[in-house]
Parts: sequence; structure tokens; C-alpha cells
Amino acid sequence: MKAAKTFRQYIWIINTLRAYKELTFEELSQKWATDAIADGNPLQRSSFNRHRDAILSMFGIIIECDKKTYKYYISNKDSLSDGSIERWLFSTLTVHGVLSDSAAVKERVVLEDVPAGLEYLDTIFTAIKTNRRVHIGYQKFGTEGYEKTVCPYALKLFHQRWYLLARTADDQMRIYAFDRLKNVTLTDESFVMPADFLPQEYFSEYFGVLTDKTPMAHVVVRTYGNTANYLRTLPLHHSQCEIATTEQYADFAFDIRPTADFLGQLLSHGDGIEVLEPAHVRQRMREMIARNLKRY
Repeated sequence: MKAAKTFRQYIWIINTLRAYKELTFEELSQKWATDAIADGNPLQRSSFNRHRDAILSMFGIIIECDKKTYKYYISNKDSLSDGSIERWLFSTLTVHGVLSDSAAVKERVVLEDVPAGLEYLDTIFTAIKTNRRVHIGYQKFGTEGYEKTVCPYALKLFHQRWYLLARTADDQMRIYAFDRLKNVTLTDESFVMPADFLPQEYFSEYFGVLTDKTPMAHVVVRTYGNTANYLRTLPLHHSQCEIATTEQYADFAFDIRPTADFLGQLLSHGDGIEVLEPAHVRQRMREMIARNLKRY
């Protein structure tokens, strides 16, 4: 069986159980046949059990059976949490499955481009898996290029760009954008990954990839019009919470380091967002808006 078809079957099982909550094997088999998910071939229990194991291994999703009702269900519904590689992989494979069945309308699907640098993804993944240093050539915008050897700690995808989080020889954590990499070479030098280092925790106080020493702040913003709905359906940060709602506006609070990435995201909503507090963040927003106005 081709890998693409197998992945499509994984995704179908997950989405079907998410949609119907609980299904017996017979009910699942009937829907499998109705949707012609395997070219008319019935769902075998042995195949289903293999798929359950693969889904657990690939996505961390646990499919259990209620011994009283004999119905299958997803027992850890939060497994596809925001920011997890399992969720990203699940989303990517879902889209791939839909598009592979819709080649006739591919011209009517418009996707975002991913900038240069993807040719280095495999090498860096290998370095991360084997805890080996990589030698990179890098050039920031408007500066001369340089080369150095770094310890690759983690990867992050942000606004359609891949970024490498790495520790340098002088024990500093740095972010490298893939589209500014000039070359990447896997070395024979190994490094010890700290057992207590979790990339999710490292980025947890930030929005985006800028991880400077901006102090933590309790940021409150007021949203107008439909902006509140954008934040409700796609929260900017895991700390986001709605603290006030009226017919005219809705207020949201964040416990975050308000870096340029975060403030830039707020500015992207135009007059739909107003920073209420703290005062110094409100002043920074005012200064950024004032500089923009001078250009017009």
C-alpha cells in the first residue's frame, strides 16, 4: 500500500472519531465502506488495530474501546494541542490527502509560498536526531555573512518561515532563519542535549521567534468589530484570555514578553486593536504608529 493512501486512512479514522465522538467497530466499518476510503475494500479489524498503533506512534493519539459499549473513542482529545509537531503533521497530512484527491481543481487552491532554505531541513533534522553539531554559513539582512559551528536544539515554523534554535560556542542561544542560511554541513562533532531543555517552554513566554530580554508584562488589549472573533478562533498566545465582553468591544489579556514580533502582530489588525495596558507598552505602540504616520 502506498504511504500516501495509508496516511489518508490514518487521517480518516482520526477525523471520523473526532466528528462522531464514539463508534463501534461495525459503525466505523460501515462509514469506511460508504466513504470508499480504501477503494471499496472493507475495513479489517487487524488493519484497524495496526492503524491504531501507527496513529499513536505518529500523532500521539490514543484510540481506546469502552468495554461496556464496545465503542471506540479518542481518550486524549488534547493531544493535538497548539504548537505541537503532531498537530502540524496532522494538519499537513490532512491537506495533502484532500488535495491528492482533488487534482482536477488544484488550480483553484492558492497556497502561501515558503521561502528558500528548505534544502537544509533534512540535514538539520538529522543533526537534531543524532545530537551532532552543524557548520553553517549565515548572512543577516544588510550585514556581511559569517560561518560558525552550532549545536542545533530545535526548529520552529513561524509565518511560513523555518527557524533554527541553536547554542553557539560561547554558550549563547541564537535563532537562525532558514532563508538566510548560505550552507549547512553536518559535522562529526557530537553535543549533549540538556535533559531538562524543552523548546516549548523556551518559547512559551514569547509570540514568534524573537526571544530577547524584554520583561514579562500583563498586556490588555481592546478589540473592535470582528477582530475579537479572529482572536477567539485563532488565539495569539496560550496565555490569552477574554476578560470583558460588550456589544461595542471585547478585552483580552496576555501574560507575555511584548517583543517586536508580538507588537507587530497587534499592529497588523489596524484600528481593530487598542493596547490598554501596561502604559509603557501602550506608549511603544503609539511611537510605532507615529513613525508609520510620518511615512504618509
